[in-house]
Amino acid sequence: MGNSGLKQHYETASKTGVLQLSERKLKEVPLEVLNLSDNLRNLDLSKNKIRCIPDEINRLKHLKQLNFSANCISNLPDSLFSVKKLEMLNISSNAITSLPQNIANLSNLKQIYLNNNKFKEFPAQLLGLNNLEVVDLSNNKITRIPEGMTNFYAAELNLSQNEISSLSEDLHLAPKLKILRLEENCLSLDAIRPSLLRDSKIHTVNLDGNLFETKQLALLEGYNEYIERYTAMKKKMF
Repeated sequence: MGNSGLKQHYETASKTGVLQLSERKLKEVPLEVLNLSDNLRNLDLSKNKIRCIPDEINRLKHLKQLNFSANCISNLPDSLFSVKKLEMLNISSNAITSLPQNIANLSNLKQIYLNNNKFKEFPAQLLGLNNLEVVDLSNNKITRIPEGMTNFYAAELNLSQNEISSLSEDLHLAPKLKILRLEENCLSLDAIRPSLLRDSKIHTVNLDGNLFETKQLALLEGYNEYIERYTAMKKKMF
């Protein structure tokens, strides 16, 4: 579909604030998209062949949801992080290795999807983002969870399918963390600290596919306290 075929999409988006351009074989962000700066709130450019997010992305100052998943992006421009109303950012299935420091500007960010990229380290730039709710870092090459998790505010963290062999000593102090997914990593039973089970707010921790049988968790100090939180959560669901 050429530019003429997309014209109707742009006209509709100028009224609705929503633009869906997934699977259009786009190699760059069309100028017409950037010209919708006055009212675009939701932009989906997933499953294209885009290599570069233009600096002019910061013209979309009302944007709340941005989806660049399944493209060919390896770097994120600083200007992206001046789109201060952004609440959901999906840049999964690209070739990103790190986040710039100024992601801290996205004070309204609630959900960030970084799965299926090339991270080798947990992006510490996410620490301190007070409104975070969901962080997905699954299917990367991360080897450990670093110290500083007292400043990690999300309720849900997905780190499945990485290469994690060690957890930070302060992971149990993550103030809002309730769901922790660590399936298919390189964790030994010794890496699961009693404090994580006993003292955290986590009610669901998934550890299948590590270097121990999940039933062995029952042998650890703090397991009973964890099960109490898990059971209480289940009761609330019904």
